Amino acid sequence: MIRKFSIKKKQKGKCFNKLDNLINFKNLNFKVLKLISISSGRVTDKQIAAITSVINKTIKKIGFLKLNIFPYHPVTKKSLGIRMGKGKGGINHYVYNMPIGTTICSIKSDFILKAYKALKSAQLRLPVKTKILNTTVL
Repeated sequence: MIRKFSIKKKQKGKCFNKLDNLINFKNLNFKVLKLISISSGRVTDKQIAAITSVINKTIKKIGFLKLNIFPYHPVTKKSLGIRMGKGKGGINHYVYNMPIGTTICSIKSDFILKAYKALKSAQLRLPVKTKILNTTVL
């Protein structure tokens, strides 16, 4: 997911454990599975691309995937062999600073077991702890 427009270099910032955006049970739809983060952390653009590809390969045309996160925060890195000083390095990759309770993605499908299997395989590719929320049970 390479950006093709210019963006300013940002400070690193912090990932706070915000409990503001926890699950809103009023907006839950039936036959929707959601992947929700339990811990905070940084998710790179390659990891987001990996979970979208593995979910799309698993559910194929039987469901609809909605991704709710996008890596907008640039991370800079200086190349190897460069001494200290001489300013900030160039942009290396992009990340999403994920707080607790963020809905990462949701799958709308009638085949709940297939969608559950897709989210289980997506959980393995993320560096944060996640939980699958089944809204058909609620």
